[in-house]
Amino acid sequence: MNAHTRRTLGVAPVLLSLLWGCGYNTIQTYDEQVNAAESQIKVQLQRRADLIPNLVETVKGYAKQEQTIFIAVAEARAKLAGAVQGGDLQQMAAANQALNAPLGRLLAIAENYPQLKSNENFRALQDQLEGTENRIAVARQDYNETVNRYNAYIRRFPQVLTAKALGKKPRAYFELQTPGAAETPRVDFSH
Repeated sequence: MNAHTRRTLGVAPVLLSLLWGCGYNTIQTYDEQVNAAESQIKVQLQRRADLIPNLVETVKGYAKQEQTIFIAVAEARAKLAGAVQGGDLQQMAAANQALNAPLGRLLAIAENYPQLKSNENFRALQDQLEGTENRIAVARQDYNETVNRYNAYIRRFPQVLTAKALGKKPRAYFELQTPGAAETPRVDFSH
């Protein structure tokens, strides 16, 4: 074995240990976990947006004179669907929050129509919507926990060096836009 080969063999373990300690694989794994969690938020928000037209049509059958609320819900739903397609988390959060007020007014209409409240299709849609609201809350929490783990990891030494070399930056949290919005909307038609 010549001197060059011995030096190369001596440097190889040092390079391997540096690569092992740099966190490259873990950064990639955590980044993909954030992407997967973000995808779940998108899926649940799209599900919410997809349920709205059926709910509106069901209510329209009983409350035709409530046209302004139907338009407001349709516009807010379109913004949510567009934000989901755009993929920007802050726009999705804002559009999701903006849908709450007109949707709440739509669901309140049911209080004035006992036959609507007892409609099986309406009740099934209401249950699906409530379940979706819960799924959104869980997906948001899972996403934020994943982002927290990723952000904390890429700020540690020596991973911070690897993250900078890869161009990896902290990821944004999925924030709710208004005070009091942290609570999942509760809809109760049992009256």
